[in-house]
Amino acid sequence: MSTKFAFAGFRHSHVVDLYQLARDHPDIEIVAACEEHAEARQAAADAGIVRITHSSFDAMLAETDCDVIAVGDVFAQRGRLLISALRTGRHVIADKPLCTRLEELEEMAALAADQSLAIGCMLNMRDWGVFRQMARMIRCGEIGEVAAVAFGAQHPLSYGSRPAWYFEPGQHGGTLNDIAVHAVDYIRWATGLEFASINAARNWNAGFPQAPDFRNAAQAMLTLDNGGGVLGDVSYLSPDGFAYEFPHYWRMTFWGRDGVLETAFNAGEVVLYRGDASEPRRVPAGEHRTGGYLEDFLREINDSPTGDSLQSGDVLLASRIALRVQEAADQSLGNVKL
Repeated sequence: MSTKFAFAGFRHSHVVDLYQLARDHPDIEIVAACEEHAEARQAAADAGIVRITHSSFDAMLAETDCDVIAVGDVFAQRGRLLISALRTGRHVIADKPLCTRLEELEEMAALAADQSLAIGCMLNMRDWGVFRQMARMIRCGEIGEVAAVAFGAQHPLSYGSRPAWYFEPGQHGGTLNDIAVHAVDYIRWATGLEFASINAARNWNAGFPQAPDFRNAAQAMLTLDNGGGVLGDVSYLSPDGFAYEFPHYWRMTFWGRDGVLETAFNAGEVVLYRGDASEPRRVPAGEHRTGGYLEDFLREINDSPTGDSLQSGDVLLASRIALRVQEAADQSLGNVKL
């Protein structure tokens, strides 16, 4: 029997990817789609991918027989929509970030726990071939115990083509919450380690006068539960002309007791530098797991998750840590225990 999905909000392109995956999935039926913003509703219709059935989210919730609500609205609106859906007993899945406020996340967690509902998220870094290969090499001990991690997830700002709401005060919710959640989830998954504390975090406006309140630069320093350190930069400072082909886009480096692993989204390989070798070993990317996060979500709904799958607990924990890092940056907090 098919799982029935209804979609809410198409003001970010990522959710269109989820819509297409769901549309083409043999075990999913899309039964409704809502966009309350008139301009976005027209744009979705003009693109010809999404079939909009509702202009009111509340009406769609009340009228539609569905199992899952998928949300891709403006970041600051997602928490409200997800909470409303959970209150009606639906499972939910969303693009990241799930929400922009910790209290929203905790309400979602409580609603899901009380009703045995699943919360999914498009945390697809686990699905990328190079990062799947890197995780395998970390887990099999190629570099020994992980001592330090560095990630550079700088993005192009693409001002003028990126949705205008990004730069409206209160709508985005912060660059660390927006992007760092991917790294938080991946590092936990790849290493089996947990985050113990936030040492420092900062976000600021770096040479972007068009939107002086938008903090396009963001960095953080954290500690893992084995004492290892994590340094990350998720700034919107990558050159627009390279878009997402920039060689340093999502560059990840893991230092271990016995060696170093490095790769990046566009690298096509993982490079291993071992302490007992004088030449690096280059390992091709693993198989890309297209839509893996969606498959994991469906397994959880059907009570058949695997030990390695992305589950609600992972989604909530990664989101909570990202929100805490954002809070630390916004309030200039240091040495925050997690």
